[in-house]
Amino acid sequence: MAKPMLFFLHALGGSRHAWSRVVAQFDDRFDCVALDIPGFGDAAPLEHVGTAALVDWFSAEVVARQPACWFAIGHSMGGKIATLTAARARDGVAGLAGLAGVVLVAASPPAPEPMKESRRRTMLAWFQTGQPTRAEAGQFVDANCASVLPDDCRNAAINDVLRTAPSAWNAWLTRGSREDCTTQVGRIGVPAMIVAGRQDGDLGEAAQRRLNAPHYAQAQLAIVTDAAHLIPYEQSQELARLIAAHVDRCREHCLPEDFIALLNSERVAPRMRMTLLARHVGPPAVGEGVLSRRQLDVLAAVVARVLDGAGDAQQIARRIDLALAEGTGDGWRHADLPEDHLALPLGLDALDALAGGFAEQSADRQDRWLQDIAHARVGNTSAHGLDATQLAHWFEDVGADAVRTWTSLPATMAALGYDGFAVGNDAGTGRLGYAETAADRHEHWQLRAPGAVR
Repeated sequence: MAKPMLFFLHALGGSRHAWSRVVAQFDDRFDCVALDIPGFGDAAPLEHVGTAALVDWFSAEVVARQPACWFAIGHSMGGKIATLTAARARDGVAGLAGLAGVVLVAASPPAPEPMKESRRRTMLAWFQTGQPTRAEAGQFVDANCASVLPDDCRNAAINDVLRTAPSAWNAWLTRGSREDCTTQVGRIGVPAMIVAGRQDGDLGEAAQRRLNAPHYAQAQLAIVTDAAHLIPYEQSQELARLIAAHVDRCREHCLPEDFIALLNSERVAPRMRMTLLARHVGPPAVGEGVLSRRQLDVLAAVVARVLDGAGDAQQIARRIDLALAEGTGDGWRHADLPEDHLALPLGLDALDALAGGFAEQSADRQDRWLQDIAHARVGNTSAHGLDATQLAHWFEDVGADAVRTWTSLPATMAALGYDGFAVGNDAGTGRLGYAETAADRHEHWQLRAPGAVR
């Protein structure tokens, strides 16, 4: 498994050096890439300013490094850039498919950033005739901290403000921070750790809950004590701990390097890339299915036996349930069964009643029950709404749904070495399909299943 690559984006008036104390905590656990946003640190400003241009820049930085498993970590203005880039990854933009998680630190939201206009005017005035004075830069740094920073940290933060390009500073305050990008961001599936300083003002806990958390289907909020806005300087050890814990949780779900490389290639249509990535992040936590909690547990137990422990049975059961509610099944059913959304709960209730609590049985007893049902050997079951033949047909359908759902997941495709999704893109460029179709002939781009000899 590839070492996670962590991309760090700093705050307004900062630079890549603002992350130095955080990155130092990781030793060599991760590949850390701290970037100077254009117009800050050593980076020249962009010719065309605006949020979209900054997202273009950051996306290009990620694509150039071709990470198989990467994280976007954004502080303040860097957080808005991180979220917008995560939305692009979700939408199937090539080169971004390896995104595994996001960390937002006192982050600017996709919505217009809450800020008093008097404060905005003061900050703009500092750069009106060029660079601010050292006293003004110090005022900016001190106002964003819960207490005065140690001299070395404070001087580093002040020096970053002093070398900020006026055009970049002004562009963010007058345009970037005011842009409303909520519609294009929508809801993002990858897990997010949202960090707020307990003593932050405009971008504290309340703002993070209201403006950032709703954009992530899996959002976890952490509050850092004795910190305001400049958390990477104020509480670098605690922030590093939060980041590392989030990365370690998320990296377990990273796909293999060769699979991500193929998924990012021009052979894959953006819509296909988007579909596979959505499947990989898991079923949504929100959304109502057709099954009760008990029926879901019984279905998960059936799935676990059908797949012999492969895959996440609870997650697959949830996917099947949501597909039934949405009417997106495979369209096939036995003629003697009612429609799928009626047949599935009916059969689950019958199985549970016959077994006297199917989910609680041992794996061996569950296997025997399912074998008897598959061969219509369970006697008279009509009292449960389905006769023995119908129940056998029901189990055949459930087994097919379980296997079909499992094999549709990118993790399963990677394990099987399946590459049939990479047969051409929507742009009309690149080769379509396969050039080699004879037995035992394979092309250089195709996946190799673990243990396969090609």
